[in-house]
Amino acid sequence: MKELFPLKQVMGFIFSLVLTAVALAVLLFDMSFAVGMTILLVTAFIQAGLQLILFMHAGESNDKASIYTNVLYGIIIAIVTILGTMLTMVWGYV
Repeated sequence: MKELFPLKQVMGFIFSLVLTAVALAVLLFDMSFAVGMTILLVTAFIQAGLQLILFMHAGESNDKASIYTNVLYGIIIAIVTILGTMLTMVWGYV
């Protein structure tokens, strides 16, 4: 019966709730902008990794390398898109 209970998923769900509570605490405790954004970014990346590994089962496939390569490629494309948008719209370079 022990192998039928999804302990990893339940612990991941509880950890996701804790990370959400930490992010909510940033709002409730009225932290400075720099501290609040740092906490929010760290908790967001931890939660995204947790969701990817535990709930999307990225580590359970035989082809883990290609899955993580595709995720890394997507992150690079997102960063280039965000920085390119900021470069043209915020910083005024055309």
